[in-house]
Amino acid sequence: EKPEEGLKLDLAPLSGCTLPFPEIMAPKAKAKAAAAEKAEKAAAEKAAAEKAAAEKAEAEKAAEKPEEKAPETEAKATEEDAAMEDAAKELETDAATDTRPAVKADAVKLNFEDSTLNAMPVAGGKILMSLSEGGMQHLLASIRCNTAQKAGRYMYEVRILESLNPTSDGAGNGRAGPRQLVRVGFSLGGSSIFLGDGPSSMCFDSEGFFLHDKSRKRLSQKFVRDQTVGVLLNLDSASPNKNTVSLFINGTRASDPVPVPENLVGQPLFPTVTYRNVSVEMNFGPLARSTLPFSCRMLGAAATADVEIAKPKTGGKPEVVFPVGLPDQGYFQWVDQFMENNPGYVELSDRKILEWAGKSGLWTQRGAAGGSNDKPEARFGIPSMDDWSVSRVIAAIAPTTPRNYVLPELKANLVAGDRENALVKFQGQDFKRKAVVMMGEPEKAFKEKILANLLEEKKAKVELEKKRKAQEEERKKQQEMRKQKALEARKAAEEARKKRQRIKSGEEEEAKEEEEGNEEAETKEAEPKEEEAEEEGAKEEGAKDEAAKEEEAKDEKMEEADGPVELTEEEKSTLFPKTSLPDLTERELAMSYAGFTLPSKAEGFDEVAFAWQPEKKCAEHMKAWIMEKKLNTRAEDLTPGAEFKESWAKWQKTLQEWRRCQSDFKDPAKRKAAKEKKAEEAKKKLEEDKNAMIEAGDEEGAKKLEEQAAAAAAEEPEEVDLENLDVMAVEDILDVGGGEPLFANFTYEDWTLLSTRYELHLLLYSFKKDLNDPDRTSFDLKHLGFYYNKYYRKSWNFQQFGVKEFDDLIDLIKDSVSLAEGGHPKA
Repeated sequence: EKPEEGLKLDLAPLSGCTLPFPEIMAPKAKAKAAAAEKAEKAAAEKAAAEKAAAEKAEAEKAAEKPEEKAPETEAKATEEDAAMEDAAKELETDAATDTRPAVKADAVKLNFEDSTLNAMPVAGGKILMSLSEGGMQHLLASIRCNTAQKAGRYMYEVRILESLNPTSDGAGNGRAGPRQLVRVGFSLGGSSIFLGDGPSSMCFDSEGFFLHDKSRKRLSQKFVRDQTVGVLLNLDSASPNKNTVSLFINGTRASDPVPVPENLVGQPLFPTVTYRNVSVEMNFGPLARSTLPFSCRMLGAAATADVEIAKPKTGGKPEVVFPVGLPDQGYFQWVDQFMENNPGYVELSDRKILEWAGKSGLWTQRGAAGGSNDKPEARFGIPSMDDWSVSRVIAAIAPTTPRNYVLPELKANLVAGDRENALVKFQGQDFKRKAVVMMGEPEKAFKEKILANLLEEKKAKVELEKKRKAQEEERKKQQEMRKQKALEARKAAEEARKKRQRIKSGEEEEAKEEEEGNEEAETKEAEPKEEEAEEEGAKEEGAKDEAAKEEEAKDEKMEEADGPVELTEEEKSTLFPKTSLPDLTERELAMSYAGFTLPSKAEGFDEVAFAWQPEKKCAEHMKAWIMEKKLNTRAEDLTPGAEFKESWAKWQKTLQEWRRCQSDFKDPAKRKAAKEKKAEEAKKKLEEDKNAMIEAGDEEGAKKLEEQAAAAAAEEPEEVDLENLDVMAVEDILDVGGGEPLFANFTYEDWTLLSTRYELHLLLYSFKKDLNDPDRTSFDLKHLGFYYNKYYRKSWNFQQFGVKEFDDLIDLIKDSVSLAEGGHPKA
């Protein structure tokens, strides 16, 4: 308001800035501000000049003396130089001369008996290609070397020759990871063929990550096409870098030595490569393509003592095993045990394709679990995967690759025609074809394995439940602590609020006087209060200790109550545990089980083995199983026959006529017209009969016939007692007397029961005729709705009859339908 009286601004920090407020100052204030700014600027220039002169003098003085470094500075510089020197120095040293016998150069190679079916060899196995059509572009290919490294330091090389860009086919919907991928590393023999799948392998990938088990860390540089990648495994116990693996790109180190995971130390490690949509060249030596900063032997020049070469399979043709068993009776459990005991076999099945897709980074859509164990559903959102094009490609490749196979096609292996088609693909000149039948009581080893798996699953569930309970207890504890802290905070806030109110109301002075007046009393009471506080603290500590002991005792009791996890007697009697999916869908089973048969050598098998029971018992078991299914399974493929269609159409027309007849009888006008029409028809008939008699010369008979007709017309019509009428003796249901139909008084319920009688009778008769199976003349009552809908194209509504049980309905229609032994309806 009065800038001329004292507006003072320090403008030095704001020099060079455009300030808005000087423009609104009074003229006198502007002048004072300008003068102050000029004085400050001059003072700053003078201070800067003096400082520069002092620095120059000090520099000249220092130049006259010899340069000296503080000891601490000199030591620090030495350490930094040493660190830089170590960083530049290669971590590995040249390989020492080794006079031990070495493996032959051509002995170390890729093992195509230990690879995926899409790992395609070229140039004598030195180049690997992959399939890229029919959904195979989404699956990883992988192969292991036939030689495992046990000791020493050796290297192998991989070079990406080409990168493929096949049709994406909607891969973004269900695939994780890049379209082109290469992983190089090591794995244990007999473990998963895919690098990065579990704890039995370690690898570097083309994206710069190091993978082991569930760990994925960026520890190296990326590598691309035309770069030579060297993978060095140092197991030399004398090396400072022992038990490490390193990556080199074109001879230059691309990663620091990475420690070999603890579970792989001391194990023979096989070089392994996993790839997708690329072609790669493999080089195991003896000469390296790229020179390293130090000399290092290739795996192809390793000492025989440092490696272990897998023996190739010899002796005879490869084998194709066709497991034959019944649904939900241990079929796939047997296959799993067979694969576990025979790791050299390849399983060709849809469930393995889904497993392969999962290891390749494909994920199924939410809620995708469906189908059956034999034919699961594929829901990746990728057309070439979801339509099982991959399965057809594999079926074409497998017979061209001499490997041992298992074909666990549950339904197909039970049907003679499907078995014949499968045998055609695997010709006898190339494969030994063997059928293995497992039916009836399982063997002892199978039972023991099933019980062991059940026990492991039960232990896992118990352990999971313990963890859940512990987490729940911890959650409750934390929640209680948060509540306590919130309560204390509210109390503190309330005390603060009350204190502020006392201050505002002037009570603070009174509080001070009270404090001064009570100082002496407080001093006197201090000692007893301290003693009481100590006693209370001791009691509280004792209570806490007691509570802790009780908690420990409670935990001990819980542990004692838990005890060892064991199977119950009911669980021990389980031969075929249930799985999340059925072995066959209900529809597929219903349409095929009647054609199930046992395989025989006459079909083309070289051998038919019976794993659990002899052939005779297996045949008896299958016959009893099929009979049980016939009585309790729906005939999905049943089709209504021509006779049924004709009878049903005729019934619908008759029923319609009867309903119209009842309607006409209840209408007086129509009833009178019908009576007159009937009388006219009777008169006409009488005339025709008389003329016929006269023409025949029987005039007396004609006259007598006319008299009878006249007498009948003169008689009063007799009333019909429908309640006591013997319906089975009625000759014409449309006229039981006086033109009245038998059903004249039918209501909705009567017509419904009439229709139900006929429909159920016709259904049971037609089922037996159309199915034409002497073993199945009827069906289970629970399938009545299915067959009723199949024949009549409408739903079976049991509730409309107002009864609780089907037996009660049978009582109403027992002259048409009954229940046979076993609860099957009978016409």
